[in-house]
Amino acid sequence: MDSEELRVADLPPYEFRFTGEVGESLARTLRVLSSQRRLQTLLDASTVVVSDLDLERVLRSIAEEARRVADAEFAALGVLSADGRLERFIHVGVPTQQAAKIGDLPRGLGVLGAVIEEQQPIRLDDLTADPRSVGFPAHHPPMSSFLGVPVTIRDEAYGNLYLTNRADGPFTAEDEELVTALAAAAATAISNARLYEETRRAQQLSVVLGDLTSALLASETIDVFGVLAQGVMTLTEADFAGIVTSHEAGQELRIDTARGSGASRIEGDVLPWVDCAVSRAMEGEASISPPDGTGAPPFGDLVPSSSVIAVPLVVSGDRIGALCATRDEARPAFRAADLALLADFATQAGLAVALSWARVDRQRLSMIEDRARTARDLHDHVNQRLFATGLGLQAFASAHPHHAATIDRHVAEIDAAIEDIRSAIFTLRTRGTTRTVQHRLLDVVTELSTGLAQAPRVSLVGPVDAAITADLADDVMAVLRESLANVTRHAKATNIAIEILAAAREVSVTVEDDGVGPGRCDEAASGTANLSARARARGGDFELTPRRGGGTRARWHVPIPSQEDR
Repeated sequence: MDSEELRVADLPPYEFRFTGEVGESLARTLRVLSSQRRLQTLLDASTVVVSDLDLERVLRSIAEEARRVADAEFAALGVLSADGRLERFIHVGVPTQQAAKIGDLPRGLGVLGAVIEEQQPIRLDDLTADPRSVGFPAHHPPMSSFLGVPVTIRDEAYGNLYLTNRADGPFTAEDEELVTALAAAAATAISNARLYEETRRAQQLSVVLGDLTSALLASETIDVFGVLAQGVMTLTEADFAGIVTSHEAGQELRIDTARGSGASRIEGDVLPWVDCAVSRAMEGEASISPPDGTGAPPFGDLVPSSSVIAVPLVVSGDRIGALCATRDEARPAFRAADLALLADFATQAGLAVALSWARVDRQRLSMIEDRARTARDLHDHVNQRLFATGLGLQAFASAHPHHAATIDRHVAEIDAAIEDIRSAIFTLRTRGTTRTVQHRLLDVVTELSTGLAQAPRVSLVGPVDAAITADLADDVMAVLRESLANVTRHAKATNIAIEILAAAREVSVTVEDDGVGPGRCDEAASGTANLSARARARGGDFELTPRRGGGTRARWHVPIPSQEDR
């Protein structure tokens, strides 16, 4: 007879009273049919559990099928962390709205903790009567009968199945056997899903690292940290990813680069150092926020940070910051596997960044060598030939006095060209190296000369780098910027001459032009007032006077205090 033709559940709700051999035979038949039905249910449940490779769906299907096999009202699968604590709690049977009212998920105390500690099945007729019970929180549904079965993978405790409120009274020994058998099938399914997820993550890591390396090597001007942060976003499926730096442990945290939700609000901000996953990563420890959400939020309310992972970022042996990723409370919390994946990414990314920086350094070194070679050629050949030409012209002027005035003008032009070449030599030799005061001054001139028909002539006289230090350098930069900006905006000049003089006791900035002369523009007047204020603050002065032959001469000068006066 086909087992589908007669089910125990299909029998009418009448009480049959058979005695003797007929009664015993019918009772055995009913028990066999019931066992066959439950074994078929177990077989179906095992098939469902092992048919998927997505770990999240596998875990939920385990809880759902265990509930069906044991005919329980509620079921849950508790996943353990590496230290044996309850890390995740996947429950079925409790309505979503009611679960939200209950609040925090169980932490593995009471009878749940006993199953974790003993790693043996526990079956109770009344959960609330057991001395190990710690009670239920508000809004929790009533529970009486209980069955807890461990799930082990290669003798390693992965989690536990919890079942409550069997439909027909307390859980039986047969229920325990069936759920234990399902737990064994579940262990196989979990192991397969883990291997699949590890393979998928390894492939994803390979793709992201390949994209990262290609991007870093594509251009020396690329935003390295921006590419890293985007890689973290993609790899961890985070809501927010960032690179955090700090001068040293215990000091303020600076959000150097941010991507994702809230990035525009927090990028570049400085936040206080608090004990959290990010600060621990800054000290060299890969870290994950506690699963119960009790850890300090590193970014406050600026970005979603219900779950946080962070790992150190090490480049060429130096820990330069931390890579971090966050998810908001609506998303699944990060797990240890996510942290391990981010740590692997950080290790490989550190190598890619080091190679990228080394490549840029090599290119810069090659450029510096080319500029140094050009500077030598200008100095050894061009300047010397111009100087010799000037001497020849002066000798010709001595021999022919009636041409002296004309020749002197040409010699002056040659001298000016020699000064220009010297400035160019200085720029070639210093660009790409430590940014000295002279280099900064030339950068200002270059920046503000855009659009001029002829570049300004710059003369740097005296020990500029030695004499102009600290905050005085900032004032000199500001004065040069303001003076040159006034000329380029209002003077309509063709020729501009700049002299930065550093004498024993004085520093001066002089800007001359052949334009329309001192104007009365409000903007220019405001700028000259600022220049005068800066000079007076240092005991100096600022003069703006007409230039002989047309144009304007602006001179800003301040004294340099002696060592005794400082």
